[in-house]
Amino acid sequence: MDAGIHLPLIDFGGEGFSHRRLTETVDAARECGFAAISDNDHFLFPAPWLAGPTALAAVAERSGGMKLVTSLALATLRGPVPLAKMFAALDILSDGRMIAGLGPGSSEADYAAVGAPFGERWPRFDEAVRLLKGLLQPGAAAAGGAYYSAPSAGLSPPPRQPDGVPLWLGSWGSRAGLRRVARLGDGWLASAYNTTPEAFAAAMTLLGDELERQRRPSRGFPHALVTMWTWITESRSDAERVLERVVGPLVGRDPAALRGRICVGPAQECSELLSRYARAGCQRVHFWPVGDERRQVELIAGEVMPRVPR
Repeated sequence: MDAGIHLPLIDFGGEGFSHRRLTETVDAARECGFAAISDNDHFLFPAPWLAGPTALAAVAERSGGMKLVTSLALATLRGPVPLAKMFAALDILSDGRMIAGLGPGSSEADYAAVGAPFGERWPRFDEAVRLLKGLLQPGAAAAGGAYYSAPSAGLSPPPRQPDGVPLWLGSWGSRAGLRRVARLGDGWLASAYNTTPEAFAAAMTLLGDELERQRRPSRGFPHALVTMWTWITESRSDAERVLERVVGPLVGRDPAALRGRICVGPAQECSELLSRYARAGCQRVHFWPVGDERRQVELIAGEVMPRVPR
């Protein structure tokens, strides 16, 4: 298992939004040997939210050899043609390090903001993924469908990667979601605060079965665990503060339901949680520190990951 870091897109405790905060996070991740940086995508959220794709582009030149990952981009709402242009540009600017994580989004507010029907999100998503594949991967078709148009001549310039930008689909682990990953995706992104190591292991087995049904190899199929909310602290009261006052209200969950699912607490306990994921076969975890990003990156790299099986 290796590590990725989520960009600081939320003002958790008065840090504000700045290019400096983004670059300090990326610099710390690069210096500590992280494998990837990621961003998530919302138009509306309970807390102010910096646009993820823009933030990712702003730090691409400082990312070294790390992968650039959207975790996830709103494929149904941004539309396949604008997204394909964005992904191709990021792939070129990063010299072929882009991974396009995609999802329909679970927020009705995001759909209402752009006037799209929330009830159509899944058929729209399936069509958007197929069109993105055609626009970003050589040899695929990009004909328009029921919801979206696509240029018959494709888009130019193409991505830097010779096989195109890989499309990793998000799923919390349902059978229908994993069937979609096996049918359309080049990888799977699981949601850390919506699963457990045991549920993740069961989902991996189910995904393997679905890949075999699609006559696709299951061994080594790429995946990662994203949105691992993180606050490494040896203080129990500090950990409870973060669960009760920060993460719980942010995601609309009972803090008791989050306790032990995310990396909030002592380094040893966090490493034990991650070790269970490692034994379940997890390849990468994307941490999202809830503030003080440089220090949290250093604690993850120095106190947590060395105790996790590689």
